[in-house]
Amino acid sequence: MRKQSTLIETIDLTLFTSVVELRSFSAAARSLRTTTSAASKRIARLEQLLGVRLLERTTRRVLPTDAGAAFYTRATRILSDLGEAENEIATLGGEPRGTLRVSAPVLLGERHLAPLLASFLARYPGLRIELVLNDQFVNLLADRFDVALRVGALADSTLVRSRVGYADGVVVAAPSYLARAGHPKSPRDLARHNCLRYSQITAAREWRFRGKRGDTTVPIIGNLEVNHGGALREAAIAGVGIARLPDFLAADALASGQLVQLLESFSVAPTGIHLVHPAGIAPLPKVEAFMRDVGGALKTRLAVLREARPRTDSQRG
Repeated sequence: MRKQSTLIETIDLTLFTSVVELRSFSAAARSLRTTTSAASKRIARLEQLLGVRLLERTTRRVLPTDAGAAFYTRATRILSDLGEAENEIATLGGEPRGTLRVSAPVLLGERHLAPLLASFLARYPGLRIELVLNDQFVNLLADRFDVALRVGALADSTLVRSRVGYADGVVVAAPSYLARAGHPKSPRDLARHNCLRYSQITAAREWRFRGKRGDTTVPIIGNLEVNHGGALREAAIAGVGIARLPDFLAADALASGQLVQLLESFSVAPTGIHLVHPAGIAPLPKVEAFMRDVGGALKTRLAVLREARPRTDSQRG
């Protein structure tokens, strides 16, 4: 008969499956907001309770043993069953409650998502939101996010998506840069300019334009590559070079004259903006409410912003 001291806790299963999926104690610890030391001790305790080694540790990665692989299969099934049970119970109550973890790009989240949260939280007093702003795409399951706001192509077919808008790309530069380097008259002129790249998107190494004579793709060369949209905009304002920015990042600087829009007779293909959540079991009421209420308000907000910006002939066509 199992002793009381050998009972395995749910957090042990969650931690173990995270270590196996991420192949790292430190990554699993970060996803669960604990320390690597605490995570290692918990796994060691779990192995002691079971009387077998579950993980093989090397300096570069962590892999499950045969026993660990078998235990992982059982553990994921148990956690899935618990999730379904939680979902069913929460759905019976109907009222969104608990903690909702949301991931969003920094400036889009700061300027357009965060302002919508006050009324949403007031509507559902039993709900708490944990908003994490990061320009990198997160793994919703591994990082324990309920919902994410994403800009760009969505390659992950395991996500349920709802489009809330588009971001039109605009090519911009500061008056100081243009006074020094001149104005490009066509996309091909960009080869002679210092162009600033956004490193989070592989496609940023080439810029594609649509004009009256068809599409043009231009390789981009420059001396600055940035992983944050706001920093890219500030570098352009400082006169470092020419940048391609989503309209919601460039709008204020264009209105104030800090940036000038270039190549207005050409358009940059719009980029989709989506809210996504993991597929699988039916979403919890808190996820459904967020997708419906915040998603709807965000869709309206972004549509108004997009319509307010002057459009080029190629964009209208």
